[in-house]
Amino acid sequence: MEQSLQNNLKNMGMSSKIAEKELAKLNTEQKNKILKNIKSFLLEDTKKIIAANNLDMEKARENGMSEGLLDRLSLDEKRIKDMAESIDKVIDLKDPIGSMSEVTTLENGLVIGKRKVPIGVIAMIYESRPNVTLDASILAIKSSNTLILRGGKEAINSNKAISDSIRAAIKDTGHDENIISFIDDTSRESSTGLMKLKGYIDLLIPRGSAGLINSVMENATVPVLETGVGNCHLYVDDSAKTDMALNILENSKTTRIGVCNAMESLLVSEKVGDDFYIGLQKIIDEYNIEVFGCEKTRKKLKNVKPATEEEYAKEYLDYKMSMKIVSGIDEAIEHIYKYSTHHSDVIVTENYENAMRFLNEVDSACVYVNASSRFTDGGAFGKGAEIGISTQKLHARGPVGLEELTSEKYVILGKGQIRI
Repeated sequence: MEQSLQNNLKNMGMSSKIAEKELAKLNTEQKNKILKNIKSFLLEDTKKIIAANNLDMEKARENGMSEGLLDRLSLDEKRIKDMAESIDKVIDLKDPIGSMSEVTTLENGLVIGKRKVPIGVIAMIYESRPNVTLDASILAIKSSNTLILRGGKEAINSNKAISDSIRAAIKDTGHDENIISFIDDTSRESSTGLMKLKGYIDLLIPRGSAGLINSVMENATVPVLETGVGNCHLYVDDSAKTDMALNILENSKTTRIGVCNAMESLLVSEKVGDDFYIGLQKIIDEYNIEVFGCEKTRKKLKNVKPATEEEYAKEYLDYKMSMKIVSGIDEAIEHIYKYSTHHSDVIVTENYENAMRFLNEVDSACVYVNASSRFTDGGAFGKGAEIGISTQKLHARGPVGLEELTSEKYVILGKGQIRI
């Protein structure tokens, strides 16, 4: 890595540490004032942001980016308005910082409790989704964390336009704009350097492709919160209502193909009737979905390509899916255990025992009974926004919102007690 880049990253880390001290002094009202100003600046800068996004979209099309990823990248007035409205939702959320829990008085008179505190300096490395720039920033500010953002080259113009708007809004309120920092160097070296910024970064969150996440997990020397790739499964049990199963399937697979909570793999009990397959074929034909399936699937549906181990493990982010007809819930759970990325998995069933087995035995961050996997989202879960979907078991799991961007410290109040 060039010395100048390394120095720039360290300077950014130092600036974030300094801003962290200022942010720690702000109360909820002051933080919400910053967020309101960010909303105003974002709406005022809508045309600038769309113009910047158009540059990214043009380049992405030239490079042959898939429709699913283009959808992730795209911004228009409605999406920017929705992003701005998400700020109001975060403003309305209870500020977790300073809240106390498990307060108890010991026999010696000591009062002990846990207090919610910010994590500190959070860094994000992410790809193709400019809305993440805003979502991460507003959650960081509300939870009293400073943030360093490093987006991908695909969205560099969009991300910079949004981060410029955010930083200007913070400065306009009289606070340190380095509460939010943005790295405009999209080289591999800047990403690697951020992963190794020990002493400055308290938590690194990667959000993007399996390649990005694996690279961060293998190379980072700072603590990492792993957000996961979404090979999400839907299992149609033999007791499932056909209309419900088809509605959930269509919603899970087709509403937004380029998101991590979209269904990628369909499992169907061999006892499910032909009505389901007639409806499924209509959905496949309507959306021109490419299906990779087992031999039984190929006998039930038209134009199904043979499924391989690789296909069953794939996150497509496209109008493609894998499919397998299974003997029942045992084989379905075993298949999910083998191929799942532990993101979001669904069962459609009217059998209570099977529903409970699925909830208990499927080891994913979000496990659904009779609902679409598309609900795995911070906004849909009532968190206002999210910084990512964690698929690991420590420190947070599922949509990462305000509460998950905090730590705890013990607070002990005494009256001169000493330990004997």
